[in-house]
Amino acid sequence: MTSKQRAYLKSLASNLNPIFQIGKASLTPEFTEAINEAFNTKELIKIAVLKNCADDPNEIAEVVAERTHSQVVQVIGKKIVLYKPDKKNPKIELDKI
Repeated sequence: MTSKQRAYLKSLASNLNPIFQIGKASLTPEFTEAINEAFNTKELIKIAVLKNCADDPNEIAEVVAERTHSQVVQVIGKKIVLYKPDKKNPKIELDKI
């Protein structure tokens, strides 16, 4: 992913609300599966890491990206943005950027 593509995804993500929150239990297999299922309908996902989560948001982002085969767009504070293109019908086209 180029820096221009990443910047474009960041601009799209700025208007998104987090659809998942990681709390005290941190990252569970069920939580990872729920994120993976969300990629069936969305290509760009924002996740909030709550204050009671002891894990580092950067580490959580890397683990989630690895398990869901997605890419980390950015981690700002306690917010994580992930991108995974839809294989059949991509809505966000990065090839033209």
